[in-house]
Amino acid sequence: MAAAVAAAQTGAAVALIERAAYLGGAATHSNVLTYCGFWTQADPAVRVVRGVGETVLDEIATLGGDTTPVRTSSNVVVALLDPEIVKFALDRVCERAGIDVLLHATLTDAATADGRLTSVATYDHGGTSPVSARAFVDATGDADLAARSGAGVRYGNQAGAVQNGTLVVRFGGIADDADTSRGTWAAAIRAGKARGLDALTKDHGLVVRIPGSNDVVAYLADEAYDVRDAREHAAAERRGRVQAWQLLEAVRTLPGHERAYIVTTGPVIGTRESRHVIARRPLTEHDVLNAARFSDAVALGAWPVELHPGPGLPNIWIRLKDDGAYEIPLGTLQSATHPNLFAAGRTLDGDTAAFGSLRVMGTAFATGQAAGVAAAQFARDGETDSDRVRAELLGQGALIAVPQTERTLT
Repeated sequence: MAAAVAAAQTGAAVALIERAAYLGGAATHSNVLTYCGFWTQADPAVRVVRGVGETVLDEIATLGGDTTPVRTSSNVVVALLDPEIVKFALDRVCERAGIDVLLHATLTDAATADGRLTSVATYDHGGTSPVSARAFVDATGDADLAARSGAGVRYGNQAGAVQNGTLVVRFGGIADDADTSRGTWAAAIRAGKARGLDALTKDHGLVVRIPGSNDVVAYLADEAYDVRDAREHAAAERRGRVQAWQLLEAVRTLPGHERAYIVTTGPVIGTRESRHVIARRPLTEHDVLNAARFSDAVALGAWPVELHPGPGLPNIWIRLKDDGAYEIPLGTLQSATHPNLFAAGRTLDGDTAAFGSLRVMGTAFATGQAAGVAAAQFARDGETDSDRVRAELLGQGALIAVPQTERTLT
């Protein structure tokens, strides 16, 4: 969505193809109700994503959402979301930008000529339709576009391993004054496991109250699967729903939780990693942890390295240098094999640690905006020039470089 809006702001004609019935990705489709990556983890936190991302946060606030940064029990800074507000906010922002939004449209194929993408095929209830363009952004999460086009892709890290996914569960009916802290829930889950709730894969994870409804969202039902395999993907979601009901049974033993119920699961399991678009300049652990600077920087990242190595295994957190930010170069967004194909969000190319920071939604707004500008420039000029991309991003209000004093980012 950020790519589409940014490209439209350059004057390009833009189509945004989405297989769901609404925009928002993981925030609306998987109930991942935490925008991570908009701020550094310093105290006080410093804003590192503006531009389209800021426009969206402002629209959410206009509709009554609270986008104030919150430091969670995991000591990370996020914005908490209401998914229905996010859906409507994104509709409004895209409509104002003049984007042709194609919902209920599934990508089925892509055509190339002379090493460049020329068109994609989409399917809906009316049949198959072609969409031609001079440049494309793959923000599918699973690099479906790159894979269909024959562009270079890699599944998982350099060894072919991916992080596990999580089926997010939203609970209602929990008393406002009930203790929903990580430790309290972990104790209830461990006690439930001891009683025979054997589907539960972890006990510690993010448990957070959502503004407005005061519902509780829990990121605890971890599963391992290959999202490219529909049967394996669906089996993981079924196992996740078993976990959701066992979580409910476990936490109902807690004071103030006796009337808890499940508002929703997912509905789609939150996939953290699958394919990556092989880039001209992959990002590395050293880049992320050491506040890397680049002459062709087009976005900023600030989320800690967050790794989910497998169901039941402890999460791995590595804080960034001084809890600050690092720069993301244009080369990380451009396909190494197809020059008119750009990547955004969790399709980006990085090693295990780098991707553990890059993949979150706040950073996806930044990389999406940069990819959209770069794609629009390529469509117009037949090439990308990092200086012109950077100038356009600055004109759109994006933050693209870590200044000497981060205070100026506030």
